[in-house]
Amino acid sequence: MHQPLKEVLVCGTNGLENSNQEPRAEKLPMRMCNETCHALNILQSLNIYRKTGVFTDIVLVVEGKDYPCHKAILSSCSSYFRAMFGGHLKESQLDMVEIQKIPSPVMDILLEYMYGGSLLIEEDNVVGILEASDLFHMKTLRDACVKFLENQLHPCNCVGIRKFADSFAISDLSEKSKKLILEGFAEVSCHEEFLDLSKEELVEYLSNEHLVVRKEEEVFEAIMKWVNKNSLVRSKHLKDLLELVKLPLLDPAYFLEKVEMDKTIQGCTECFPLLHEARLYYILGNQVNPLRLTPRRFTDLSEVIVIIGGCDKNGLLKLPLTDTYHPNGGRWKALASMPGYAKSEFAACMLKNNVYVSGGEINSSDVWMLNTQLNSWVRIASLNKGRWRHKMVTLKGEICAVGGFDGMQRLSSVECYNTFSNTWKVVPPMLEAVSSAAVVTCMNKIYVIGGAIESITNTNKVQCFDPEENKWTLMEVSPFCQRCINAVELEGTIYVVGGLLSSIFSFDPKKDHWREVASLPAPLESCGLTVCGGKIYILGGRDENGEGTNKVFTFDPKTGVVEMESPMQRCTSYHGCVTILQRS
Repeated sequence: MHQPLKEVLVCGTNGLENSNQEPRAEKLPMRMCNETCHALNILQSLNIYRKTGVFTDIVLVVEGKDYPCHKAILSSCSSYFRAMFGGHLKESQLDMVEIQKIPSPVMDILLEYMYGGSLLIEEDNVVGILEASDLFHMKTLRDACVKFLENQLHPCNCVGIRKFADSFAISDLSEKSKKLILEGFAEVSCHEEFLDLSKEELVEYLSNEHLVVRKEEEVFEAIMKWVNKNSLVRSKHLKDLLELVKLPLLDPAYFLEKVEMDKTIQGCTECFPLLHEARLYYILGNQVNPLRLTPRRFTDLSEVIVIIGGCDKNGLLKLPLTDTYHPNGGRWKALASMPGYAKSEFAACMLKNNVYVSGGEINSSDVWMLNTQLNSWVRIASLNKGRWRHKMVTLKGEICAVGGFDGMQRLSSVECYNTFSNTWKVVPPMLEAVSSAAVVTCMNKIYVIGGAIESITNTNKVQCFDPEENKWTLMEVSPFCQRCINAVELEGTIYVVGGLLSSIFSFDPKKDHWREVASLPAPLESCGLTVCGGKIYILGGRDENGEGTNKVFTFDPKTGVVEMESPMQRCTSYHGCVTILQRS
């Protein structure tokens, strides 16, 4: 029979031993493993000691109220207190420390959390708790407050939460608030907090490329709400804000009724040039600042590229097809084919969002218009002079057919089409007759670059027509001497591609200066060239072997980078290429 157990040793996580027992085959320890309850019991005891002032070694004074505490507890929860009491600061030697910038009700909550390990975060206290946890460097509590605010984000409070997040450098919360503001802009602008934005903050959102609005009208209405909140003070900002509205993209009836008739706008003479620019665009289709013509990414209006006709890979088959290409989605969609229009090396341009095509064979004077709203081709007044390998551009609301070839000679003649009278009129001829030249409008002038002057001879001259002076002048010669080239204008600079050149060249009309801006992967000629989404698109064309290609490249003048995009549906050269606006 065994002797009775005389001694049990309980040591936290140690076992027990019976020193007077006879040897056993095996001694099993007993582990007490209840750390959570143990820790909680200690905290509860310390919290009672805090409230009764037992064993405390520091008194915090907040708004005149004394809080006896234990340095060890404060320091274990906060690096702020750890640095205060564990370092060489004067507070480490004091028995009483005053805490600034923290309300006493918040201090009550924080001490309950430090001593109890839990607290309830609510809308009424989250700001105070976050401010205190930020001051005391209590990261876990601060993160919990941030998470709470993230879960509370709503169009009615995201503006205020972002301002609060920025004031405490809480980048994640700030970005999530900003994202909600941009993505729910129309709803956010209906709430009171939106009206408290500063002008700089409002400009930031309106300028952001990720701003989500269904129609441009929503941007205008948000601006007017903000201005009218305090029109006496804020009307001075109206011109700067209205510049951020893409006025030409507003519905014309809406522009007339809501914009031009608005009393606040009528009282701001600085806005009149913007209104005049929009009017000219509605009436004449005039060139305007490209930023005001580029739809926002998320509206129901988008830029699409139209490819008209052209030749097949071998240059033998004429294509009567018309297609649109949506760069954002990489989608192709067929439009109405040109009626009986199996031609090539014709001229194409866009005016008032309709596509115009002329010529396409020797001495052809045919002119067709594609009404993009009706998706229907309409024949309009014929050219006065049949021409081929010419170009068309728009100038002050009219279409100008420039140069070309009539089967016998290169042409210097130029004629312009008036959409209201459906007639063509002759304007002063070029200084030198050319065909297959690059022709572009820039700053209300026509520029004719290079081209063929004889069957095997090209020119490097740059001819400029000023409609105000009604005459042509010569500019700085180009650094190349080519035909089968094309040009586009973007933000006051002309870009030229084609002629089997391996580079993209730019021309600054103001400085009368040429420069090489980028290299192409391979030389091209007779390619499509248009501006879409702030980039220059180079579509199809013929390579150095005379074969058509389906390759598509983009050039971004801001970065100088040339990138390959998704290919065209078929190899195409000598085609028309323009950009129009289309609703989804």
